Amino acid sequence: MQIANLLIEPTVETLYMVFTATIFATVFGIPLGILLMVTDKGQILQNLPINRIFGTIVNVLRSIPFIILLFLLIPFTRLLVGKAIGTTASIVPLSIAAVPFMARLTETALREVDKGIIEAAQSMGASPIQIIKKVLIPESLPSIVSGITITIINLVGYSAMAGAMGGGGLGDLAVRYGYQRFKLDIMLYTVIVLVVIVQLIQAVGDFIVKQISKNR
Repeated sequence: MQIANLLIEPTVETLYMVFTATIFATVFGIPLGILLMVTDKGQILQNLPINRIFGTIVNVLRSIPFIILLFLLIPFTRLLVGKAIGTTASIVPLSIAAVPFMARLTETALREVDKGIIEAAQSMGASPIQIIKKVLIPESLPSIVSGITITIINLVGYSAMAGAMGGGGLGDLAVRYGYQRFKLDIMLYTVIVLVVIVQLIQAVGDFIVKQISKNR
């Protein structure tokens, strides 16, 4: 019972960090992924300068290890939320790490859409915006949802790392009790909770993807 009570608050903090960061990743990452796809060479809104600029930004952010990104963003995090450590502060680097990740997954999902469908829509006079809204997004939705699921799971791991650096959550619990106080049972329970969270997220994501695919 005591261990359960010890795990409740860090688990809630982890879920708060992960799902808040997921909202930001979805809101900004999916449009960015669409932009990267449609502005590429030979696509419906070809604009290579725009594509190269945003593509480079995404590649740079994705190439920075999360642990380094945490430290690099300390001034920016402090500017946004007034502090550099804590659960809310951790959402800033988590979101910034997740947006480019989500963008690339979305771009990949959109590229899987059959070009014949896009060409058919163009031949019927559909505008680029109509193609995006009525062809690209609906056709790639199962893959996009799968990408969101992967992003959430990725954020679970990142949140544990952020927690270990003072961000709260299960990572903080594992370090303070499992590592610093040599309570290996707490470390084990923390790992179990993280595994359960990941399994539930994957199961829900797979279910949603199947439902979308079934209803198409």
